[in-house]
Amino acid sequence: MLSNDATRSTTPALQAIVPGVTGWRNVFVNLYYVWPQEQEGMGASWVLVDAGLPASADYILQYAAELFGSDNPPQAIVLTHGHFDHVSALPDLLKAWPKVQVYAHRLELPYLTGRSSYPAPDPTVGGGGMATLSFLYPKKPLDLGSRVEALPDDGTVPGLPGWQWFHTPGHTPGHVSFFRENDRVLLAGDAFTTVKGESMLATWTQKQEVHGPPAYFTPDWEASRLSVERLAKLEPEVAATGHGIAMMGDELRQQLQGLVDNFQTQAVPAHGRYVKQPAVADASGVVSVPPPVVSPWVKGLAVVGVVGLLFTLLRRKQA
Repeated sequence: MLSNDATRSTTPALQAIVPGVTGWRNVFVNLYYVWPQEQEGMGASWVLVDAGLPASADYILQYAAELFGSDNPPQAIVLTHGHFDHVSALPDLLKAWPKVQVYAHRLELPYLTGRSSYPAPDPTVGGGGMATLSFLYPKKPLDLGSRVEALPDDGTVPGLPGWQWFHTPGHTPGHVSFFRENDRVLLAGDAFTTVKGESMLATWTQKQEVHGPPAYFTPDWEASRLSVERLAKLEPEVAATGHGIAMMGDELRQQLQGLVDNFQTQAVPAHGRYVKQPAVADASGVVSVPPPVVSPWVKGLAVVGVVGLLFTLLRRKQA
């Protein structure tokens, strides 16, 4: 857990992670207010990392005003990726901040400019309520038009000197993570999480432990494995993720290395649509996806139904 000094915040809904990084848990997903360490309080320049669930814009604006002042929009909004729980407040935020630009990896732009939807979620994986309900989650891409552009090719982060972005695909084609090297702070998005994202109970209780990316929304497991391995090599001191409570120190590094060493058994589902064959995407969006699989529960119910029907027909024939 983080120290008392690190977690102190004047606004109860907010979580001060480290100097220059404060998070807000928007129901079950995290977003972050980030600013240069040498600046603090009202008037500081800052950047928003990710943009939450639908109907969250008013809260994001309120907390931004409390942290930085009511007439102090961010220098930029940067996205780890474009899934609905990380971007849904953007249309309203961009109306409130008409000069603010959004940045994402170039491979993420098709899903932010209306050109492509993501590969369909797989509700058969993970064995938890969050996974089971994933077929209900919003699937249509945002169309931010000219308000979104690619992150700089040199790895710098607009508005955040001292931070770098790293391409960490797998959960989405253009997923990125952000890293501040001087104190080894990592904003990992959903490349890995610190809660079992498939479980509704774990999400509710926020049981803190390192897990792979939310399985129901991950269409490329080999790319995901390599991304987790890349982030582990950074040896982060603090990791603030898209889902779960921030972790730090030896516990974080040990669990993250454990995820690398046991990725196949700890993160990859035993079965699922994308387990044996990934979805394929390029700069235009999704190119191909493997066929959907039928849940073992559905298969079992189908077998029971067929047996029941045959039994009924047999009885009628004998009557």
